[in-house]
Amino acid sequence: MSPSTSPRFFTEREVARHCTKDSCWVLLGTRVYDVTTFLRMHPGGEALIRSRAGKDLTREMEGPPHRHSPNARRWLEQYYIGELDRESGAEEVQTLRERSKATEQGENSAEKPKKVEEEDENSPYKLCSSVDLDKDLVDWRKPLAWQVGYLREKYDAWVHQPVDRPIRLFGNPFMEAATKTSWYWVPVVWLPIVFYLCWHCYTTLAQGNTRLELTSDFSIPIPKHVFPVLFMLGWFLWTFIEYCIHRFVFHMKPPAHNYYLITLHFLLHGQHHKSPFDGSRLVFPPGLASIVVGLFYMSLCKMLPETLGVSVFVGGLCGYVVYDMIHYYLHYGSPKRGSYLYSLKAYHVKHHFEHQRSGFGITTTFWDHPFNTAIPDEKF
Repeated sequence: MSPSTSPRFFTEREVARHCTKDSCWVLLGTRVYDVTTFLRMHPGGEALIRSRAGKDLTREMEGPPHRHSPNARRWLEQYYIGELDRESGAEEVQTLRERSKATEQGENSAEKPKKVEEEDENSPYKLCSSVDLDKDLVDWRKPLAWQVGYLREKYDAWVHQPVDRPIRLFGNPFMEAATKTSWYWVPVVWLPIVFYLCWHCYTTLAQGNTRLELTSDFSIPIPKHVFPVLFMLGWFLWTFIEYCIHRFVFHMKPPAHNYYLITLHFLLHGQHHKSPFDGSRLVFPPGLASIVVGLFYMSLCKMLPETLGVSVFVGGLCGYVVYDMIHYYLHYGSPKRGSYLYSLKAYHVKHHFEHQRSGFGITTTFWDHPFNTAIPDEKF
């Protein structure tokens, strides 16, 4: 709901009727929220919200078991649709609605010169966001890539206040399209390479000609049965690379005076934290990912004999594919309560909404513990 429009009023009976996956409303005090589009995204699962549909969530927001962060509360406000009227009867509520509608029409006619009112009613920018286009630090009507660098010291706080709206990075349609990737392109592009290299490495090792030279006079044969060990070693190595990239590259804190580093950070990862449920930017574009994949491949092949290096590499490549798929699922999936993915989803959502300087593990929280970046358990 736009900040300038008057609130609608609903009876308790009206709110209670919206308790399905197609229309789910909740209350926070007397404020009414339509959270239908958020059901799949909720870290606690769709069923948890639906079981509380039409009810006041004040107690659940405060916890236990989970105290919702200021960012989570701010996020909820994007789904605000009106107010609950407990005292008035149906006829009076209808009168209030008509009065509100008349006021809203008057305000709209007075504000016609404003650009906000000129937006297409069916635009996705208007349907899914309550960002005040006139008061926000950037102009959401224009591409954001070249604006964020001017935020300077305000950038870090702004980028970590998530919104539920799509982001346009570039004005050029080809550049903009290059930043978007549907999730299924990751397995389509990389899994055939994984399967081929697995077959190639295993059959090469099966020939019995691969040896690991420890000294100039001593070497040991590498049988085909070692391939699964090398594969899993590569996968384990990827989890460390995943952690390091996420922590030291994606979560670098660019200097407030450096326009270019702020812009680079926003393009690499900042836009994901600003709009964490933008489904077209939850996985790496294959072109960009190929740079990291190529460096990983060349490094391993220089350190190890070719077949051994490729065996480790293909395990790491498979780990990357699983990483991207899990990351997408943590944002849009509804894992079963109590499962490993359920705990990962809750952990990752905390990283987005409350603990942006910790919780860097995606597929596993293993590396967060030795490096002291694990998200702490809540205490009440």
